[in-house]
Amino acid sequence: MTDRRLTPANGRVAALHLAGQVAADKYLAGVPMMLTCPVSDLCAAPAGARDRQVLLGAVVTVFEDRAGWSFVQMADGYVGYVASDRLGQVRDTTHMVGTAATHAYLAEDFKSPDVMSLPFGARVTVLDERAKFFETSLGFIPKKHLRPLDRPFTDPATVAQLHFGVPYLWGGNSTRGIDCSGLVAAALNACSIASPADSDLQCAGLGADFTGTARRGDLIFWRGHVAMMVDEATLIHANAHHMATAYEPLEAATLRITAQQGGPVTARRRI
Repeated sequence: MTDRRLTPANGRVAALHLAGQVAADKYLAGVPMMLTCPVSDLCAAPAGARDRQVLLGAVVTVFEDRAGWSFVQMADGYVGYVASDRLGQVRDTTHMVGTAATHAYLAEDFKSPDVMSLPFGARVTVLDERAKFFETSLGFIPKKHLRPLDRPFTDPATVAQLHFGVPYLWGGNSTRGIDCSGLVAAALNACSIASPADSDLQCAGLGADFTGTARRGDLIFWRGHVAMMVDEATLIHANAHHMATAYEPLEAATLRITAQQGGPVTARRRI
């Protein structure tokens, strides 16, 4: 059985490599396009429920543009619909937002009008370097807030901790709102460790089982939930109990989740 989330086919169109495997009117190679707004929902159907989110500068493969909605596949394999007016021509990106958030300004001055608010992980194109700002295709962004794409983070737990206090949002992938698996994916991807976007796929495909004392960066899974350890006793996770990304003792979280019918820990993985 195919996984809808990862199968680029909707009956009308399908990815070329799926010819002979799924039914479709057309099989296409698809066209690369780039997200041009800070954050956009990736929906299960046109104007439907949010599955995940796409961030500025992400390149997606478009298989169909129909009635204002594009059927796309993200780089991590996720499939869904994005509003077509949020996609544009692909251009090389050079830097990512490496802080919880930043602003692009109209001029090289923090008192000038801000033209766009950007979340962690958004990708931009630097055109020129000034004293305290980078000039980008969007405007002027403080140099301290951008990180070259060829210099990824090295500690996923540090990235997760950058999200402390971010409000919980089911299917969220950004510092404007995030869920448990979105937090883990953001942390790992920022360190050039490819990660699926949902906890079941993360549990199936990330790391190796471990026993004994947990270490910083280890992943703890429950049914439908995942957290990352920051030390041997404390985890960080985006969760609906706190409605935010929060720290919690592993032992206390395990007792609480079990009591709330979340069940016991199902896996412990070391990346």
